[in-house]
Amino acid sequence: MPLLGLDGVTKTYVRGRRELVALRDVSLEVHAGEIVGIWGRRFSGRTTLLRIAAGLERPDHGRVQLAGVDIAHRLDRDVRCRAAFCHTGFSRTHADRVVEHVAVPLLATGVRFDRACVRAHTMLERLDAAACAELRPAELDHGELMRVALARALLPHPQLLLVDEPTNGVGLTERDALLIALRTVVQEQGVAVVMTGAETTTLTGVDRMLALSAGELRGETIPSSATIVPLQRRHSG
Repeated sequence: MPLLGLDGVTKTYVRGRRELVALRDVSLEVHAGEIVGIWGRRFSGRTTLLRIAAGLERPDHGRVQLAGVDIAHRLDRDVRCRAAFCHTGFSRTHADRVVEHVAVPLLATGVRFDRACVRAHTMLERLDAAACAELRPAELDHGELMRVALARALLPHPQLLLVDEPTNGVGLTERDALLIALRTVVQEQGVAVVMTGAETTTLTGVDRMLALSAGELRGETIPSSATIVPLQRRHSG
């Protein structure tokens, strides 16, 4: 069974007298530990796809299943904790220092402040962002900001991570290092990842690359299975 399954998902937005079809009959399967990249230009529907997969929006038609649960019609706390939508917004009302911002998801579940900060430090180290711990989010560059945002999203150990343009604004020399650090952590935790990009070069190292255009998803939407070749017994002579 796939961890994430979209079946015939359609989403339409009304803009005045016009209707914009963001997703058109989209089906997709993602398994635990798999990293899937979705390439698409602006207004292709990629952000909408991520938000629906995270349970942040409901489709007009179709099913969305996460670990066998239909999240299109069930958006309770337990289901939401299974998926993490990574974003780079940091509110001053939540915390001051970076390490405190990263710890926020644990604090929301009742983990003690000191313990949450220790675990936040560890996650920052794993994403090569330990030097950012005592800084404020406003002091970070684009690459550091994304590493910190990923640390915050991954800290509660979600089953599914959704990232919109993880390398947007990140320099070419840092892009590969960021994606390698992300791959290392998610593989250790067995997290499934769906991430998007406006250019195929920003999604290097993914297990599958799909294309989204005018709301239609193209490519290998269901991962292929390895061909099983039966062993032949030796004939006794």
